[in-house]
Amino acid sequence: MARYMFVTWDGGGNRTPTIAIGRALAARGHEVRVLGHDSQADAYRAAGLRFRPYASAPGFRLDPRPRGLLRLVTDRGLADDAVGWLAAESADVVVVDCMLVSVLDALDRADQRFAVLEHTMHDILVPGLRALEPLVWTSGMRVARPRSHARPIVVASVPRLRVPFPPAPLTAAPGAVVYAGPMTPASAARRDAATVVLSLSTFRFPGLVALWQRVLDAVRAIDAPVVATLGPALAPGEVRVPPNVRVHEWMPHEELFPDAALVVSHGGHGTSLAALAHGVPVLVLPLDSTSDQPRIGRAVTLAGVGETLPRRSGPAAIRATVERMLRDESLQRRSQRLGEAVRALDGPTRAARVLELSASSP
Repeated sequence: MARYMFVTWDGGGNRTPTIAIGRALAARGHEVRVLGHDSQADAYRAAGLRFRPYASAPGFRLDPRPRGLLRLVTDRGLADDAVGWLAAESADVVVVDCMLVSVLDALDRADQRFAVLEHTMHDILVPGLRALEPLVWTSGMRVARPRSHARPIVVASVPRLRVPFPPAPLTAAPGAVVYAGPMTPASAARRDAATVVLSLSTFRFPGLVALWQRVLDAVRAIDAPVVATLGPALAPGEVRVPPNVRVHEWMPHEELFPDAALVVSHGGHGTSLAALAHGVPVLVLPLDSTSDQPRIGRAVTLAGVGETLPRRSGPAAIRATVERMLRDESLQRRSQRLGEAVRALDGPTRAARVLELSASSP
């Protein structure tokens, strides 16, 4: 049995892979614990994982603007909390969220064995981290060095959105990049599926309410069933919901997507990859130009498994694109082929296996 400590933050899209990998390790007989923000406690404890909140960051609320994200990634209090828990209770491997630069830097300086968990496509994340490096250097922290020492970098995604995928061996070598695959359960969407699923961000990005309204107005008269998961970022009554739209605050992807013919999203990696894992194409309207959302939109467009529109697109443009994508049989076939390849990866098991290699390697 090995001891694993996950260090995470309340980032929405990173919760599913952290829980999935933690549960996979626990099912294989390992000891797993999680350090995160107090707002995450219920979700992790409900998943059966031992959880401790950061003492230094009570009442955390994400500020998704660049300045707020910079404060998060360079927060030395999070690193102090992680090092403090390790001093009281050691771990064989610490699995650190890719955004927590302060924690990675502290563990690297302390020669503590760690792995990095990435929750978006690696080729999309790396340019952003390179751009971040000059900003964090002023605080004395490093980005590139800890990542080159990570044993390994575990990517909760696929190497690309085209099949076949390149070979993906499991290795815990320092700095190795291992694509584990998606972390949500998925099954092939029904061939006669017709539902349009609307699922935008769980964070209140600027423009979220206005985008929701344009999307809802766009599907008002569409000839297909429509389901919207409005999420916690919207208060009741903030948007006008057409009578043809069935609304949920939240539903698991594995319950919604088998009936979907199209998913309309903001380009969050978790939602987009979950849709594609079910063989469902995506229409992306990015909310945040500084995040991975526009890049996810470009990736699905280049791979022929989705399209992207500017977030300020009007209802008429959104409706025309939705109707065209629903009629596009070649788009549906490409998405189905990609879904078959994605489902074959079994992400949680692959991630658990490579982290076991990390714990047992010299």
